[in-house]
Amino acid sequence: MTIDVGTLLADRYRLEAQIGSGGMSTVYRAFDTVLERTVAIKRMHREIAENSEQLERFRREARAVAQLNHPNIVQVIDAGEHDDTPFIVFEYVNGETLKERIQRAGRLPVTEAVAYAIEIARALGAAHERGIVHRDVKPQNVMINEEGAAKVTDFGIARTMEEHGLTADGRVLGTTDYVSPEQAMGHDVDGQSDIYSLGIVLFEMLVGDIPFHGENQVAVAMKHVREEIPDVQQLRPSVGSALAAVVDRATAKALDVRYPSTDELVADLEDVLTIEAGRRGETTGEATAVFRSLPREQQGRANLRPGRRSIIVGAVVLVVAALAVAGFLFLDGDRTTRGTGQKPLTPTAKGDVAVSLAQDAAHDYDPPPGDSNEHGETTGRVLDSDKKSSWTTEQYQGGTFAGKQGVGIYLDAGGGSKAVAATKMEVRTPIGGWSATVMAANGASPPATADDPGWTTVGELPRAKGGPQAIPLDTGGKRYRYYLLWLTSLPEGKSQVAISQLGLQRAR
Repeated sequence: MTIDVGTLLADRYRLEAQIGSGGMSTVYRAFDTVLERTVAIKRMHREIAENSEQLERFRREARAVAQLNHPNIVQVIDAGEHDDTPFIVFEYVNGETLKERIQRAGRLPVTEAVAYAIEIARALGAAHERGIVHRDVKPQNVMINEEGAAKVTDFGIARTMEEHGLTADGRVLGTTDYVSPEQAMGHDVDGQSDIYSLGIVLFEMLVGDIPFHGENQVAVAMKHVREEIPDVQQLRPSVGSALAAVVDRATAKALDVRYPSTDELVADLEDVLTIEAGRRGETTGEATAVFRSLPREQQGRANLRPGRRSIIVGAVVLVVAALAVAGFLFLDGDRTTRGTGQKPLTPTAKGDVAVSLAQDAAHDYDPPPGDSNEHGETTGRVLDSDKKSSWTTEQYQGGTFAGKQGVGIYLDAGGGSKAVAATKMEVRTPIGGWSATVMAANGASPPATADDPGWTTVGELPRAKGGPQAIPLDTGGKRYRYYLLWLTSLPEGKSQVAISQLGLQRAR
């Protein structure tokens, strides 16, 4: 039941207006007569207060959030009881919820969505450091204040990672539109569950809608358990591959694939904000404030001019932005294209799929008598989905590799179960006319030389053509970790070979 506006709680807080209500509590705007400021008060429903478990959850929220002091978390100011019913006093955030903003604006500008995700992730990280899992991350629980900053609120079902026994086994707490698979199954959860829910929130900000709908909440929860979320790039093609990869990794079903901590998620989101700002030449709204919170050298990668609309200086910015994400590791459980944002370069045979590769899976190969460096700093360009950027060999004169058998670039699919029996190597090159052999190997590192017996020849490209092409591979069904494109001749009249994209296909 609600209480009358004008009621004075604890001889201090005068209720001014009801601003929200949920299953456990009602939220009021109130006036603190002691400090003469507006506050928000969450008062538990009287009938709920009679339930000892619900009462403990409510009190636990006050204790948990009172420990947290972070600019992106709505602060607890006080707590007390009125007529044997507990209440919590929060800072008053004058604004709207993130859900209301999405409903009002539809899908958000990409840089703004990334900025909000960074702020939410930073807030969750502060809670996780205290051993507190939010367990109900959703846009309804994120306030956007008048300055445009995001503030996480409503830790109503939060629980410290050390606590046990406060909920019945198998009970699913949280909104199933954003619920993690493990929480939907009633399993114990930790910070990775919040990361999954934030990934779904980021998806909604980018697309304008949640990924799953169903006849009821249970049906939606089971989709989170069993189904991959839709491809964000198909629903919004302007989303870059690096950002799509962050969404995919944050919402991975497998915990060993999902981000292990908010620290890693924030680092990747900050790189993505730099990339997206560089692509668009500007930041707007809260993205500007978050962008300015990044290290100065990282801001410089986007070449933005503070205080005014920024200009992209040619394609160099795109290249630098691509290199900024060369360290990402985006793998998924079934090793399809999801995870890197890459799409197959060539048609796939029936039953074949593209192999998902980490963003740093490409490496140069220049064995003795070479100097072990064949523009290794730019190999990430073959995986960045940008057709205009390329990895190139060094320049060689006279149509040969200066006394070397060749040079190359290889893909590291990963050891152990991540090794793959590839059926094709996909190559895109701006200039054809060169030839190559494809070799495969296993081990902790690639064989030291091209004629090492550790390499097995699995394919040939007698003469490359410009554009995309597929090299059939014959591995005999054996799984390999390394696939080397070993360049054996240069294009006629040219001093370099350029590769703009490289990928693998495998049988499903």
